[in-house]
Amino acid sequence: MGMLCAVSFNRYGRLYYLDPAGFTPAVGDRVLVPTDDGPEVAECVWAPQWVDEETDGFPKVVGIADDQDLHRDETLRKRKAEAKVAAKKLIKAHELPMKVVAVDHVLDAPGNGGARTTIYFTAPHRVDFRSLVRDLGATLHCRVELRQLSARDSARVQGGIGSCGRDLCCATFLTDFEPVTIRMAKDQDLPLNPLRISGACGRLMCCLKYEHPLYSGSGTNDFHQGQRVTLADGTEGKVSAKHPPSETLTVRGLQDGQPRRCSVADVCGSRRAYDGGDAS
Repeated sequence: MGMLCAVSFNRYGRLYYLDPAGFTPAVGDRVLVPTDDGPEVAECVWAPQWVDEETDGFPKVVGIADDQDLHRDETLRKRKAEAKVAAKKLIKAHELPMKVVAVDHVLDAPGNGGARTTIYFTAPHRVDFRSLVRDLGATLHCRVELRQLSARDSARVQGGIGSCGRDLCCATFLTDFEPVTIRMAKDQDLPLNPLRISGACGRLMCCLKYEHPLYSGSGTNDFHQGQRVTLADGTEGKVSAKHPPSETLTVRGLQDGQPRRCSVADVCGSRRAYDGGDAS
């Protein structure tokens, strides 16, 4: 058991959880967060609270940002904005099919090998950007690296709002992209319309995987729409709808045509075996 706080480098961006290490930042305070390129300024969006999980493996807050740190952070943001504008202009001049997604910049400081700008981009195919790198280096007066991102990584970096009305999962809490298949959408009886089951990245929505185990392990998978069944009270009917989360079926009676909601356990298995799973 220990204390954790959450910070974000960008407003509405991904949350990072840290051990406050004795500091007590309030929501909105700027704190120093350890990174590979040294401490960076981030905003506290969740004040330190006690949690049940073990916190030994979490990174620790370096300290509360002072005026010098804030000035350095403001300079860093300006350099990023300047690099993004320069990159867009040069990409257009070189007529390359590239789209700038994000820019990262490391200021010149002892021990970090000098100033460095990393530009993340998307493209429909591999791009020869060697001449672009040379022109960017001459314009920005620092070492420049270009890295191509996949569609999913691009959505994670840019962020956005999903069809559910909430921030994209990949931009907030997802750390790894797990395989998502069209089979998952079929198992959940979702419409196979790409516009309905695709995320902001144009790929299948990651959330299709969240409830898939519930649907794939449901007893309703033994039935299909139109299948003839017999209920516990002897009523015969056909399956008209399945409800995997509640393990229930909607059965429409053959005699009166009335729909009945019943559990999977109430459906006679011997009748299913007799019909052989055929709808008639």
